[in-house]
Amino acid sequence: MTTRVERTTRPQIDRLREALQLAAPEAPTVSATETDRLLVNPVELRDHLTQHLGDHASRVLVAGTLDRRLVLIEQPDARWVVADLSGHNHDTRYWPTWITGHIEMDTPDSWLSLVNLDDAAVHRFTKPTVLLAALYHPEHFPLPRFPLGVSDVARAARSTLTGEVSLLDMQLGTTLSGLIMAVAENRPDILGISATFGQHDLMTELLDAAYSLESQPMVIAGGSLTARNEALLLERYPKLLVARGAGEPTIKDLLAHWHGDIPLNKVHGIGYNGAARGEGTLIISRRRTAKPVSNSQDDIFPELDLLPATFEHKGVAQAEGSRGCTNYCSFCPRGHKGTWFGSHPEAFPWLLEEMGHIFDRYPHASRTLYLVDEEFIGRDDGAVPRALNMGSTLHDAGFTWETSCRVDQVVRLDQDTAWHRERADMWRRLVQHGLRRCLFGVESGVDSILERFNKETTGEQNAVAIRTLSALGVPTRFTYISFDQLMTFEELKATYAYQGRTDLLLRPMPNLPIREIVEGVQDPEWVAWASSGRPLHSGISYMLVSMECLVGAAYTKRAQAAGLTGEVRPSMGRVDSRFADWRIGVASQWAQLWVDRNFALDYTFKSLEKMLDGDPRSIVRAARIVLKYAAYQVFGRMIDAIEQTPPVPGEKGAEAALGARVRTELEDEFKALSKKMAGGVEHVLRNIPKDFAAILDKEYLRWEQTSEWRSINASDPCGT
Repeated sequence: MTTRVERTTRPQIDRLREALQLAAPEAPTVSATETDRLLVNPVELRDHLTQHLGDHASRVLVAGTLDRRLVLIEQPDARWVVADLSGHNHDTRYWPTWITGHIEMDTPDSWLSLVNLDDAAVHRFTKPTVLLAALYHPEHFPLPRFPLGVSDVARAARSTLTGEVSLLDMQLGTTLSGLIMAVAENRPDILGISATFGQHDLMTELLDAAYSLESQPMVIAGGSLTARNEALLLERYPKLLVARGAGEPTIKDLLAHWHGDIPLNKVHGIGYNGAARGEGTLIISRRRTAKPVSNSQDDIFPELDLLPATFEHKGVAQAEGSRGCTNYCSFCPRGHKGTWFGSHPEAFPWLLEEMGHIFDRYPHASRTLYLVDEEFIGRDDGAVPRALNMGSTLHDAGFTWETSCRVDQVVRLDQDTAWHRERADMWRRLVQHGLRRCLFGVESGVDSILERFNKETTGEQNAVAIRTLSALGVPTRFTYISFDQLMTFEELKATYAYQGRTDLLLRPMPNLPIREIVEGVQDPEWVAWASSGRPLHSGISYMLVSMECLVGAAYTKRAQAAGLTGEVRPSMGRVDSRFADWRIGVASQWAQLWVDRNFALDYTFKSLEKMLDGDPRSIVRAARIVLKYAAYQVFGRMIDAIEQTPPVPGEKGAEAALGARVRTELEDEFKALSKKMAGGVEHVLRNIPKDFAAILDKEYLRWEQTSEWRSINASDPCGT
């Protein structure tokens, strides 16, 4: 029997206790501590309450989203107690249409009511069973991030009050064999798979296992990778459904389809094989696409089932304030992402409060929230007040935060001085509201390359924006594509020179008047006075990145027109490609090998930096910059090697000869890096918590003992 504890201040627990008292007055009081921990996971909460009540109640159901969680308890007389743990009255809920005629509520104007619930409603609350699985290669990404994809979809599914949703994430200790076993043993009615770049092998193995079962689930696959590989996947798995965009409307419709409410062609945003029956034979016809996804939705919040486990595995918390982008970069296939739309800041406090309760249980975790927006600000008339409102909402909830946006949110060539002063003031105030760092996709400082990338920015615009942000004291990081298949050697040298510029990262001057900064960043004398002396490459998130020719991207089509593309690589959703200048292609290949050899260590540093605060974070940052400086040295050595090689292949084996020389340069630089890194890592290990030190020490030893150059296919072309 559970021991009675002091009454908690969490109102959800108080309401749950009141509901249990009404449903089963003879049952013991639930443990506040244990029950509080289970509020985020409806499946575990149901199991806990079922065991706790024992013979005092017949059945327990838990449904709805975290902010409007429903607990339904069947009494021995077959009546049900229904409690909305949010405290909102039942008649304020948007009840799904399926429930009409299946429920009779005594007191709909209360959060707690006795109801008559028929068997059809009980069936709908419990079926179908849905398993949402997120894939992961731990050898490439040693530390986890809260899995937004499956968590957002889980919320959408639970909002329908239909079925029972469970989540599994391979980041959090589940192996592929364990995931396959869970599917085989639990036999979910619907299996949802989230896969991104580098996970094609995991996805096909899971799909093979699912479709080998005697009783096969309905399987839907989503994520960046599946959107690229739809045709290939549907050819191999004729019954597969592919989510082509945001998964929330798709899963809602799929639940309705499972119950026979709508046909498959009415399910939002899916690709699938059409079927025609003839003489008892199933014939695969042309691939079909269901109706497109609307971008009008603004509920892009996650369920938090997996957030505690993320912290237990030393991961970080993520959320979204907006989706989509305001631009169409040529290297980014936009079909599955949609145009920009943002959620209202006023909708966030409940989520931040729930996250805060979980953070409280993990004091080692930096109270930082990572908004994975592609474009945080947006471009509508209310962009600035919305951004400031979002910043103050996060700050008032006790969070520091990081996000991403475009350079043209800082500097616009078509705007006047007043606009730039307003934006500078906005950025300074966002820092005051807890902005810890912002990622900007610069991608290049060379105008001809920026045109090819369709960035709608210029090199000088990027320069002024970087100066403005650094002078304002905005902590930044930048993504930069160093190699692209269509570039000339002159563009490559200009890229190298831009990354080495010391007139871009200025000294932080948080107290300098906005007017002086906006004017000064365009004055060469003022810039020279304000320079920090740091090269731009010290602020680039990942150095030596090469263009990924992703399936469906405009850049890929341009490379194809130039005769530079080859075989499709489904594991990365990309197309093999050559470089117009073969020498740059050799350099790119070896640059990627350099990135891959250092990736796990660099990613570990990056993850530790996200999870730490204060001096430990700064020390980790300093160690990571050593890797950036080494990569820049590699860049320079490769340019020297190219310059001494004729652009037109002469003797047979010219590519091999250049490759051998570049390899020698990399080997020499790696030896120098190893010596520098030894002292840096030792300093970090002495100054970070022991559990984090153990993670770093493991990855550092793996890095130090690796002697070969090999590709891991784990790079992210967008650097996010």
